[in-house]
Amino acid sequence: MAIFDYSAGAGLYPCKTVRRTSRLRYRRFDSVAEALRFAIEDMPASMLRGSVLEVEEARFNGQQMRELYEAEAYPLPRRGRQDL
Repeated sequence: MAIFDYSAGAGLYPCKTVRRTSRLRYRRFDSVAEALRFAIEDMPASMLRGSVLEVEEARFNGQQMRELYEAEAYPLPRRGRQDL
Protein backbone atom coordinates (compact mmCIF):
# COMPACT_ATOMS: atom_id res chain seq x y z
CA MET A 1 0.00 0.00 0.00
CA ALA A 2 1.24 3.50 -0.80
CA ILE A 3 2.09 5.95 1.98
CA PHE A 4 -1.14 7.12 3.57
CA ASP A 5 -1.59 10.28 5.65
CA TYR A 6 -3.39 9.18 8.82
CA SER A 7 -3.20 12.74 10.19
CA ALA A 8 -5.47 14.28 7.53
CA GLY A 9 -8.98 15.32 8.54
CA ALA A 10 -11.77 12.89 7.68
CA GLY A 11 -15.53 12.61 7.54
CA LEU A 12 -17.33 9.38 8.38
CA TYR A 13 -20.75 8.61 6.91
CA PRO A 14 -22.22 5.61 8.78
CA CYS A 15 -24.54 3.43 6.74
CA LYS A 16 -28.25 3.99 7.04
CA THR A 17 -30.13 1.27 8.87
CA VAL A 18 -33.43 -0.13 7.65
CA ARG A 19 -35.18 0.71 10.90
CA ARG A 20 -33.34 4.01 11.28
CA THR A 21 -32.95 3.29 14.97
CA SER A 22 -29.27 4.13 14.92
CA ARG A 23 -28.31 7.54 16.21
CA LEU A 24 -25.02 7.48 14.35
CA ARG A 25 -24.80 10.34 11.89
CA TYR A 26 -22.07 12.02 9.89
CA ARG A 27 -19.06 12.86 12.06
CA ARG A 28 -16.00 14.91 11.31
CA PHE A 29 -12.68 13.80 12.81
CA ASP A 30 -9.41 15.70 13.16
CA SER A 31 -7.53 12.70 11.78
CA VAL A 32 -8.15 9.63 9.68
CA ALA A 33 -6.67 7.51 12.48
CA GLU A 34 -9.35 8.71 14.92
CA ALA A 35 -12.11 8.12 12.37
CA LEU A 36 -10.86 4.59 11.70
CA ARG A 37 -10.62 3.85 15.41
CA PHE A 38 -14.24 4.95 15.88
CA ALA A 39 -15.49 3.03 12.83
CA ILE A 40 -13.72 -0.24 13.69
CA GLU A 41 -13.78 -0.22 17.49
CA ASP A 42 -16.91 1.72 18.46
CA MET A 43 -19.50 1.36 15.70
CA PRO A 44 -21.52 -1.83 15.47
CA ALA A 45 -19.69 -4.17 13.09
CA SER A 46 -22.82 -4.56 10.96
CA MET A 47 -22.71 -0.86 10.09
CA LEU A 48 -19.15 -0.86 8.74
CA ARG A 49 -20.13 -2.55 5.49
CA GLY A 50 -22.21 0.35 4.16
CA SER A 51 -20.23 3.18 5.73
CA VAL A 52 -17.99 5.59 3.85
CA LEU A 53 -14.89 7.42 5.02
CA GLU A 54 -14.11 10.60 3.11
CA VAL A 55 -10.54 11.93 3.17
CA GLU A 56 -9.94 15.02 1.09
CA GLU A 57 -11.33 13.93 -2.30
CA ALA A 58 -11.05 10.17 -1.74
CA ARG A 59 -13.73 7.80 -0.43
CA PHE A 60 -13.13 4.48 1.30
CA ASN A 61 -15.65 1.70 1.89
CA GLY A 62 -15.84 -0.58 4.90
CA GLN A 63 -13.34 -3.12 3.58
CA GLN A 64 -10.84 -0.40 2.71
CA MET A 65 -11.30 1.15 6.17
CA ARG A 66 -10.52 -2.20 7.79
CA GLU A 67 -7.37 -2.55 5.64
CA LEU A 68 -6.18 0.93 6.64
CA TYR A 69 -6.87 0.17 10.31
CA GLU A 70 -4.99 -3.15 10.16
CA ALA A 71 -2.00 -1.71 8.26
CA GLU A 72 1.34 -1.56 10.06
CA ALA A 73 1.44 2.20 9.47
CA TYR A 74 -1.71 2.79 11.57
CA PRO A 75 -0.43 5.19 14.27
CA LEU A 76 -2.78 4.62 17.22
CA PRO A 77 -2.85 1.66 19.62
CA ARG A 78 -5.61 -0.80 18.81
CA ARG A 79 -8.08 -1.78 21.51
CA GLY A 80 -9.28 -4.92 19.79
CA ARG A 81 -12.86 -6.13 19.60
CA GLN A 82 -14.67 -9.22 20.71
CA ASP A 83 -16.81 -9.53 17.55
CA LEU A 84 -14.17 -9.24 14.81
